[in-house]
Amino acid sequence: MAAANTTKTSWKLQEIVAHASNVSSLVLGQTSGRLLATGGEDCRVNIWAVNKPNCIMSLMGHNNPVESIQFNSSEEQVVAGSQSGSLRVWDLEAAKILRNLSGHKANVCSLDFHPFGDYVASGSMDTNIKLWDIRRKGCVFRYKGHTQAVRCLAFSPDGKWLSSASDDSTVKLWDLTAGKMITEFTAHTGPVNIVKFHPNEYLLASGSSDRTIKLWDLEKFKMIGSTEGETGPIRCIAFNPDGCCLYSGSQDCLRVYGWEPDRCFDVVPVSWGKVADLALCNNQLIGVSISQSVVSSHVVDLNRVKKSGSVIQSLVQDDKPLSEPPAKGATIRRNYERPLTTCSKQRVKQNSESERRSPEGERRSPSSEEERDEKESTAEIRNAEDYKEIFQPKSAISRTPPKKSEPFPAPLEDETFPVKPNSAIEITPIPDKHAPEILKIPAITTSTPISRVDPAIAPPTSRPLPAINPANRPVAGMKPAEPAVILASRNEPIGLNVADFLPPAKSNKQPALNDDDALTQIRKGHDTMRVMLSSRLKNLDTVRAVWSCGDMKTSLDSAISINDLSIVVDILNIINLKPSLWKLDLCTSILPQIEELLQSKYESYVQTGCTSLRLILKRFWPLISDTLTAPPSVGVDITREERHQKCKACYKQLKNLSNVVKNKAGQVGRHGSAFKELQLLMTPLD
Repeated sequence: MAAANTTKTSWKLQEIVAHASNVSSLVLGQTSGRLLATGGEDCRVNIWAVNKPNCIMSLMGHNNPVESIQFNSSEEQVVAGSQSGSLRVWDLEAAKILRNLSGHKANVCSLDFHPFGDYVASGSMDTNIKLWDIRRKGCVFRYKGHTQAVRCLAFSPDGKWLSSASDDSTVKLWDLTAGKMITEFTAHTGPVNIVKFHPNEYLLASGSSDRTIKLWDLEKFKMIGSTEGETGPIRCIAFNPDGCCLYSGSQDCLRVYGWEPDRCFDVVPVSWGKVADLALCNNQLIGVSISQSVVSSHVVDLNRVKKSGSVIQSLVQDDKPLSEPPAKGATIRRNYERPLTTCSKQRVKQNSESERRSPEGERRSPSSEEERDEKESTAEIRNAEDYKEIFQPKSAISRTPPKKSEPFPAPLEDETFPVKPNSAIEITPIPDKHAPEILKIPAITTSTPISRVDPAIAPPTSRPLPAINPANRPVAGMKPAEPAVILASRNEPIGLNVADFLPPAKSNKQPALNDDDALTQIRKGHDTMRVMLSSRLKNLDTVRAVWSCGDMKTSLDSAISINDLSIVVDILNIINLKPSLWKLDLCTSILPQIEELLQSKYESYVQTGCTSLRLILKRFWPLISDTLTAPPSVGVDITREERHQKCKACYKQLKNLSNVVKNKAGQVGRHGSAFKELQLLMTPLD
């Protein structure tokens, strides 16, 4: 037939054994579509070139299974989050660990790099979203609002917004510079697994376990489209680079959607099972899927896929097909304003940037445990040839690894389906993590290409590996690692300058700063602190307005509801100066806040908490003790009953605080003596 010489629309590209245990996460490099990172239950992160059989690098350091991975936009760095809540950032070009970050209390479920600045966003099962400055090892924002695990994060193309998807069935949009939520989308009826921004327009797509994809207008903040017809949960979606359509990786098929009106342009059968991630390059779509320790990759030729025109869904009105979509470029939706210049390398030297400080102006140095973790975290090169080709090209001025080569060739329709060389990993016992010997990746063997038959016919033959960089020594010409400075993190957003999220101007060398530039650099930290203090003043004005028209209890409750410990500290510093203002009602509200203050890393917070607790114990413990030990009264005494309930609540909270005080009483220095005094005052509690 004439069709004998045509090529397939989709085909299997490769199948590799990626880890010695089950693969728990993976991600494709979105810029090149040629780089793959896999995370396993063996606590490793392996880096692969798509359609090449051997592992390029094996990244070690995590002590728990790797739950999420992400490349940065230049694909020079990779970040991985584990079940323990820790993050590690590796520099692939220098083959070394860059940062160890910790702060989440549960699994890290989602990650994303900022498109321009050196920032990473992480979402966790603890429901929190954190924004990290990876240059200084600090958490600069914490976004609170979700009630269940945060499954996906995505920065907007202009770097000003962050979108989050959660198991609580909501999609939230956050303003990075203002440090607050812009809006919340609640139309999904199941956990939301994926969110993607349109590459040009103010449009957001979200996929859910409710089997629908919904599209949201980010100017009017409303839903403008919803797809139906999926047979399972939506786990991965991708916009076409020109924004003309949306791809959805479904069970064993690829669906192509349009919107305004909702329609399905094409359904392409692909035998990839449950696809886990998608990437587009050279008008091809690459999809990868996981089956235990095996990772499979498939290719779809987008030249043979319908992206507009005919409607696949039976969407008809009065027996007439829906009208054609508006012509490309006819949209009235705004486009993102991107910077005019971009840089392939986004790292900025630490001494050229102003430092954001904590509310007390403190700087935290790495602990001995964190320094030990960095030493134990390694990046071992497993394939020197591929490593040099991808991460160390001759011209390092501009690079997008790996190089955008020709599209993957498609097999002919009448040919036996060829299978690319596989990478088989011999399963060897993994040494104990406390053993002194560095973990070694199992030996890698390859097999020759064979037809799709029983693999037992042609068993793999092993060959020696290229030389490995011993002991993870630095690559020639690599600068020694700078001493890490850990930025003390705040519990709440403090605001950042928009300039912090824009790329620096492209330049081969750092020019000498003139007076105006030097002044601008100095003022960066000042402007950030001014935003923080202005926000605090606004909140204090709100509390003061309540204070002037109500009682002390109402105003204190309003300060607590703002959920900012700095406001509570300011209020306590006022009422601590006048003990007569204290009432029993205040104790029930403030004791839980004192528990947080005593465990704060800020010295002034701890000092204020100790002062307030001391006043409460001296003024109210006799009343609490007498009320709880008094015999029951005869008859009905509502006032006495209310007082008894308040004293009972205070006693329970004081018992919790006594454990905190005992643990801190052994500290050396001024705080140690303050806690010892509190311990003596709390002795009657026992």
